[in-house]
Amino acid sequence: MVAEPIDIENAAVAPRFAMSVDVEDYFQVWAFSDVIARDSWDGFAPRVGDATRACLDLFDRRGTRATFFVLGWVAERDPALVREIAGRGHELASHGYEHAKVTAQSRAEFREDARRSKEILEDIAGAPVNGYRAAGFSIDGTTPWAHETLAEVGYKYSSSSHPIAHDHYGDASAPQTPHRPVANAGFIEAPVATTDIFGRRVSCAGGGWFRAAPYALSERLIARAANNLDGPVIFYFHPWEIDADQPRIERASRKSKLRHYLNLKSMPAKLDRLLARWPWGRVDAALGLGGAS
Repeated sequence: MVAEPIDIENAAVAPRFAMSVDVEDYFQVWAFSDVIARDSWDGFAPRVGDATRACLDLFDRRGTRATFFVLGWVAERDPALVREIAGRGHELASHGYEHAKVTAQSRAEFREDARRSKEILEDIAGAPVNGYRAAGFSIDGTTPWAHETLAEVGYKYSSSSHPIAHDHYGDASAPQTPHRPVANAGFIEAPVATTDIFGRRVSCAGGGWFRAAPYALSERLIARAANNLDGPVIFYFHPWEIDADQPRIERASRKSKLRHYLNLKSMPAKLDRLLARWPWGRVDAALGLGGAS
C-alpha cells in the first residue's frame, strides 16, 4: 500500500478538529448484525431521523459544522433528512448503501454499493458527495483495491481507517495521519483519531470508546492526539448513541448489548462538553478540500 503523506491546502485555516456522524439506525449496527437480518430492517420503526435532528440542534447550539456519513438505505427512506443536513451547513458524505463491510464484499459488489449510495445522496441534495466511510472501518490491508475503487467512482477521500488493534476492525500498523493510498492519484485516506501511550496505540476517536471512558481521560487523549498527529483530529459518533430510549434488542449477546447500551444517557452531555472544548469543523475542510469549516 502507498502511504504518501499529504500537505493540507490552507493548513493554517483548516479546522484542527473534525467532527463526524455515522448516520445509521439502532437496528443496523454491527453489534446486532448476527441477530437482525438486513431484509428485516423495514420491519423496525425508524428512529434515526429524530436522533440525527437532535445532533443537528446540538451542533447549532455550539456553532459546530460536521460531516454526516449517511447510509444510502436511510437516505432513500428519509430524503428530507438528507436535505436538512446539507441545508444546515454540514458536509454530506456516504456511509455506503446497506452497511456491509468492505471485507465481506467482492470488488464489484463494493463498487456498486459505493456508487449507488453516492448517486442517491447527490440526487437528493443536488450537490457533490466527496467523502466516504466504510461500515465498521473495514478498509484495511486485506482490501488493497478499495481506495482505488472509491477514486474511480468519484470520491475524493475516505475516512475508513481506525488504526488500532480491535476484535471487529482496525490495523494497528496503518498510518495514523491523512495520506494518499493510491499511487499517482489525489485520493486521501483520513484515519479517525488515535494516539500512543507507553508504546501502545489507543483510540480517541469517539464512539463506544468515548462513552466508556471518563470524560477527563477522553479530553486528555484528544489533546495528546492534537499535539502529536500531523493532521486533523477526526472524531465520530452515531445518532443512536444519544437516543437512550431506543428499543432493546434482547436477542443480542451480553457483550454486544454492553457495548451498544453503555452510558447512552450520559452521551449528550459529554458531547456538548466536547463541542465546547475545541472548535470542530467538517472533514472536507480539515483536509483542505473546500467546504465551510
